[in-house]
Amino acid sequence: MQVYQVGGAVRDELLGLPVQDRDYVVVGATPEAMVKLGFRPVGKDFPVFLHPRTHEEYALARTERKTTPGYKGFQVYAEPEVTLEQDLARRDLTINAIAKDDAGKIIDPYHGVSDIRAGILRHVSQAFVEDPVRILRVARFAARFEQFTIAPETLELMREMVRNGEVDALVPERVWQELAKGLMERQPSRMFLALRECGALGRILPELDRLFGVPQPVQYHPEVDAGIHVMMVIDYAATCGYPLEVRFAALTHDFGKGTTPQAEWPRHIAHEQRSFELIKPFCERLRVPNACRDLALVTARFHGVAHRALELRSETLLKLYLETDALRQPERFEYFLQACEADFYGRAGFDRQPFAQADLLRLGLAVVVAVDAGAVAKQCADPGQIRGRVHEARLAALRQWQQIR
Repeated sequence: MQVYQVGGAVRDELLGLPVQDRDYVVVGATPEAMVKLGFRPVGKDFPVFLHPRTHEEYALARTERKTTPGYKGFQVYAEPEVTLEQDLARRDLTINAIAKDDAGKIIDPYHGVSDIRAGILRHVSQAFVEDPVRILRVARFAARFEQFTIAPETLELMREMVRNGEVDALVPERVWQELAKGLMERQPSRMFLALRECGALGRILPELDRLFGVPQPVQYHPEVDAGIHVMMVIDYAATCGYPLEVRFAALTHDFGKGTTPQAEWPRHIAHEQRSFELIKPFCERLRVPNACRDLALVTARFHGVAHRALELRSETLLKLYLETDALRQPERFEYFLQACEADFYGRAGFDRQPFAQADLLRLGLAVVVAVDAGAVAKQCADPGQIRGRVHEARLAALRQWQQIR
């Protein structure tokens, strides 16, 4: 039995990056032998075991044979005679097909080390086309390693998988899993641009794909193209280290611009409401978590109002706080402001302009929250008047604050 460290841990060590998780391949063993050594089996589709002390994953060396469409359509063979080179051959990219033995020796049968040095994302073998998830993974690695480029021959295989319909076999949960990971990478725009370059974006995320080529008013959007704007917005959110909910809201906030009739270009009247309506089925289709969905809906519907905060009347301000549920969900409102900030700065030439709207909306919310609703309620003889009186008190506080600020 021989044990090798494989995959991302080896790659990241060679790149000088911190290692998060370590995975191991075991050559020459059987499931029974692993259990006798105290390993706990956890793999459903193929033999994977947890180390009895470290709980790190140890998988038996295996080969895979494509049997049906989709990323689960594989027949797995994991017997003691499977070699390390055979196991590495089934991996997606050469930079992920590198192993290291107990003595620290690098085993690199597919030249992943040279591709790391050259900054190239290259497939290991023609078997790459058998798993549609690999399209998403390559795009995600492009977002993580912004200095890397996709090898032309790998990009052509990705296009082939789109043309032959293999990409259509992706299940929603796996698309969301990779999408969420990609949004949390260093430069998420590179993931979506890579998907667009191979033709997969229009099949997986048509709501986003149709934004490219749609013009916007140059005085507000010097970058003009709505798709490029969204790419700048998500990259700004990533630069700020904003959470997934904010990045997803940044990605989806302008979906409605893709449905604007060309006769109305470059204006996008009521695109906020159309974005709101598109996000609901989009999230249902990809099984997006509720927290991401809800913030995306709030951002799509109200980001235009937030951008006009400096000119809003007290009545409109209070309406914004109530409709975004800011009083009961202040953390989500703060995320909303972060998404609006990303939208503001995700424009060419706007990097040095202050986004004063966010601070004003924070201060205004503090004024509303400071109103003692309980004290107002005690002054009402008729319980039916409480809601109206509280609203009036909050509005009066906002008016007073706006007069003196």
